Amino acid sequence: MKIIDAHIHFSNIRSFHETANQQSHVDYSKSGIVKEFSEAGVVLGIGMGLTETKGIGFPDPEAMTPMGLDLETELPNNIVYCAGINPYSLNDQSLILLEKELQKPNVVGLKIYLGYYPFYAYDEVYHPVYELAEKYDVPVVFHTGDTYSERGLLKFSHPLTLDEVAVRYRNIRFIMAHFGDPWVLTGAEVVYKNSNMYADLSGLIVGTEKELKSYSEGRFLDHLRHALVYCDQYDRLLFGTDWPLAPVKPYIEFVKNLIPERFHEDVFFNNALKVFPRLRNIID
Repeated sequence: MKIIDAHIHFSNIRSFHETANQQSHVDYSKSGIVKEFSEAGVVLGIGMGLTETKGIGFPDPEAMTPMGLDLETELPNNIVYCAGINPYSLNDQSLILLEKELQKPNVVGLKIYLGYYPFYAYDEVYHPVYELAEKYDVPVVFHTGDTYSERGLLKFSHPLTLDEVAVRYRNIRFIMAHFGDPWVLTGAEVVYKNSNMYADLSGLIVGTEKELKSYSEGRFLDHLRHALVYCDQYDRLLFGTDWPLAPVKPYIEFVKNLIPERFHEDVFFNNALKVFPRLRNIID
């Protein structure tokens, strides 16, 4: 089975290096992701554009829009990305740069970091971003749920806030990253109700294969299992790892155990092609 990892990171972010070294124990480098993808049968990964300056780190109000992938000077051949948005640096000039970014064949979507930046998904600051997404027929990915920083504000990343943009912009495909965890039942309702809302299953566990197995065996994931059954929209769920927060191959097995086998090809491959139509020109 071919696999698309619809949510990874490949940015020189201090907290990602720390997580790779101290928690997930992955090789957070170009050679590291190439090796993991090869061993796991992943044919393509979608990076979430993100940068930080030498200031306070991510979430960084000084980062320029559009944010890209800057872990190393060259991307692996099988990694594309969603251009990242910093609402603090959204202005006429950065919107021109963002539109130019969307004209690159390896830019397949846009990423908005709800919670990390204190703006709701429906805030007017993002309206020009949605207009570009509709013009270029690319999806918008939202961070939702828990923030990987104590400086994040959770009220802005609650999945219920996506309902308003899904209703207002019916021609745009939206992706709820992390299924809104821990508010996954609310996330499930937003996906169930809105045919243009998708969700990825990335970043649900941070750690090594040992942690993935441990959390799978107890009651820790009962809320997620309930939400998946309630939602029952496996044609709108995407596989993703949130690498380097977890190793790729063990995370694949972790998600396989959550999804009925008859839906594996859709969740792990087909749905990404549907949501990110530019991938059809990239994958053989």
